Amino acid sequence: MKSLKIDFIPEIIDAKGNGKLLPHYISEFTDILKDKGATKVFIISDLETNPCVTKTKERIKPGEIHQCVISKKTIESWFLADTAAMRNYLGSSDYVCENPEEIEDPFEEIKKQRLLFKNKGVSDKKILVRTILGSGFSFENVVANSNCSSAQYFHQKLIQHSTTI
Repeated sequence: MKSLKIDFIPEIIDAKGNGKLLPHYISEFTDILKDKGATKVFIISDLETNPCVTKTKERIKPGEIHQCVISKKTIESWFLADTAAMRNYLGSSDYVCENPEEIEDPFEEIKKQRLLFKNKGVSDKKILVRTILGSGFSFENVVANSNCSSAQYFHQKLIQHSTTI
């Protein structure tokens, strides 16, 4: 976010879940980002099967270079929260999602909406991310959605980081 005067390395590493956010994997991912100039690495994960944020962070064991943010739901709920991008993605001005973090499986919801509005599916999360970004996804729109508290939490972490540089 330029307003926070944070430079981002245009590299997102998909750890692919299933235990890949464990310390021995994280160090490998961190080294890749440090080699590209990163001084801080944001780890964004969802709760998965853990009962709370604290347990999730304990499992990940973030290091000093890391800022760990845990989303209540999968990050795909953030896509649902950006009404403008979803409308572009679906080709419909009728789309709205009032409570994106209350949807049980946001990726399945996106797939369902895509079939409904475009008569096309999406089965791969990487393709979804690329097409949502190409549809004008804006983190600022997500943060403005009062029903997406995990994105607002992440935004607060970014603000805290930007003031400590």
